[in-house]
Amino acid sequence: MDDVPSTPAAPAPAPLPVLQADCANCFALCCVALPFAKSNDFAVNKPAGTPCANLQQDFRCGIHTRLRDSGFQGCTVFDCFGAGQQTSQVTFGGRDWRTHPGTARQMFEVFPVLRQLHELLFYVSEALTLPAAAPVHADLRRALAETEEWTRADAQALAGLDVGPLRQRINTLLLKTSELVRAKVPGRKKNHRGADLMGARLSGADLRGANLRGAYLIAADLTRADLRTADLIGADLRDTDLRGADLREAVFLTQPQLNAAQGDPTTRIPPSLTRPTHWT
Repeated sequence: MDDVPSTPAAPAPAPLPVLQADCANCFALCCVALPFAKSNDFAVNKPAGTPCANLQQDFRCGIHTRLRDSGFQGCTVFDCFGAGQQTSQVTFGGRDWRTHPGTARQMFEVFPVLRQLHELLFYVSEALTLPAAAPVHADLRRALAETEEWTRADAQALAGLDVGPLRQRINTLLLKTSELVRAKVPGRKKNHRGADLMGARLSGADLRGANLRGAYLIAADLTRADLRTADLIGADLRDTDLRGADLREAVFLTQPQLNAAQGDPTTRIPPSLTRPTHWT
């Protein structure tokens, strides 16, 4: 029998960028590119594009183990979702802004754009793991592919990218995802979208399936609250008391949100996230 030429296998899709910060492979872009203002989160003012005074020549933080005690709590709750190493090692091919100062301005412009793209990838990737969101999975996969393609664009294209329209389209899909997931919870769900709940006393509250998108929960008491399947996208959890709370199936909860909150060993969190070291 004559040999029949085999059909070439379809090329495997490019893997998604890593969506967790890898500081060892980043040129400390969050310590340089981004501005911060003197506040409870930062001890001093720093303009965008200026290295933090605590940044060392090896791109490491000189007070990394003492950030909270030194007045830089904001640094401990920031997460670039992997955009730092993507910008440093992929977009700019490992050329750092100190050795190649001509790259600095564009690198500092690209990093915030990639950070937004990586955040979108994080949310879309999570939505695709939720069985209840199956009706929008096809649209989510298309959005994922489009966003991932942008992360591989060159520096010039990224610097000129307006992420707004893409974010708006993806947000529509994330809203549908949230509605589908929360619809599985019986009974009437609380709607606190964008609500001012700063300092609210919600200890032991049943918030299963609640809409807490963009809610201000700063210093709120959520001890022992049940937040399973609650939508927490964009919720401000700075100093929120989550001791004993159940967030195991919370929707769109991020590591920066946990890092900004207060918890303890009895706080239940999704397995994909890490218990912050300052929780006691």
